Amino acid sequence: MKSKFRLFFPCYFSFFVNGAMVLLVGAILPYLIDEAGINYSVAGGFLSAFAVGNLLASFVNPPMALKFGRKATIVIFSALIPSMLLVITMLPPVPVIYAAFVLIGIGRGSVSIINNAVVNDNSNGKPAALNLLHMTFAAGAFIAPFITSLYTGFGLGWRAAAYTVIIGSAVSVVLYAWMKIDYNWPRESKNSDVKIQTQQKPFYRSGIFYIMGALLFLYLGLENCVNGWFVTYFKGMDIMSSTYATNLVSVTWVMVMLGRLLTAKLSSKVDKNKLIFSYCIATTVFFIMLTATHSLPVITAAIAGLGFFFAGIYPTTVSSVGVILKGSTTGMSLFLAIAALGGIVTPQVVGVLADKIGITAAILVLAVNAVGMLVMSGLNLFVQKKKNS
Repeated sequence: MKSKFRLFFPCYFSFFVNGAMVLLVGAILPYLIDEAGINYSVAGGFLSAFAVGNLLASFVNPPMALKFGRKATIVIFSALIPSMLLVITMLPPVPVIYAAFVLIGIGRGSVSIINNAVVNDNSNGKPAALNLLHMTFAAGAFIAPFITSLYTGFGLGWRAAAYTVIIGSAVSVVLYAWMKIDYNWPRESKNSDVKIQTQQKPFYRSGIFYIMGALLFLYLGLENCVNGWFVTYFKGMDIMSSTYATNLVSVTWVMVMLGRLLTAKLSSKVDKNKLIFSYCIATTVFFIMLTATHSLPVITAAIAGLGFFFAGIYPTTVSSVGVILKGSTTGMSLFLAIAALGGIVTPQVVGVLADKIGITAAILVLAVNAVGMLVMSGLNLFVQKKKNS
């Protein structure tokens, strides 16, 4: 039990802080724009740099883990988050800030890779632990904007919020160093990989890997657009105030926490592939509700429902391919890279379309993501049934 605590607690704590850090980036962006005297294009570049770093983590982690071991790798890369956030608070030249955001993205992606891998490898294929892991991320994401508002409201400034996250991130690095991980060094990692490969075929030869990777590509694209574009979308509809629009998107994080708690409970009783399919059906229905009306009560209910059923898709999908990815840093990294790519590409596509046809029409393109998720989850269910029959 003590060993499990030393394995899981660093993952849960770091994901909580990571959630706060991701939302903090968006919360402090207006202050960076004002103090650094930059335009929106440059500020948008910071967000892109952050997303690119997150994607790069999937490519730099495997060779580092092979050479130095998983534990040493995560200690090194997680340390990028507090150190680079500190650099940003000093408002260095713009190229330095770009580099800092890329490195923070690498740290954020590395934390996601190690946490998903460790919890997946040590939860016996049960998605409850992964759902709880992602719930802690949602909890951190939910409180970050409030911490920023609180500090700025008391005149402490945005840097106080950044310093709070920096301290939490530094504690995460210490906890990773303390973590009791089974495959710490290269020799042990290599032996584990050999043992697993003798028991099952490589992940890249599994059709499920690609189906579920496509599902997460579409999912993260849709989720990032809800977080990044929907305030603009709601304001463009002229049916609610800016404050209501902002709070409405924040509601999704409350519903995500509730949804992940429910999923953690259901996952022990319901087949995870059926659960994913059900959630994708609900996601499609609520997205259609959200974009097909100008009724404020219906929109409010739809965004809450969307967040609630969004909640369990990512962790349950990772758990669904857990057996295929178990013990493979490369497999987990590539799988999360596919997902991260969707989160980078889709918001930019919506942005380009919004300049040409307007934000209201551009958001409707996300129906492709919602329907695509439904198709992929249904295909996965079909393949799984055929495989087990």
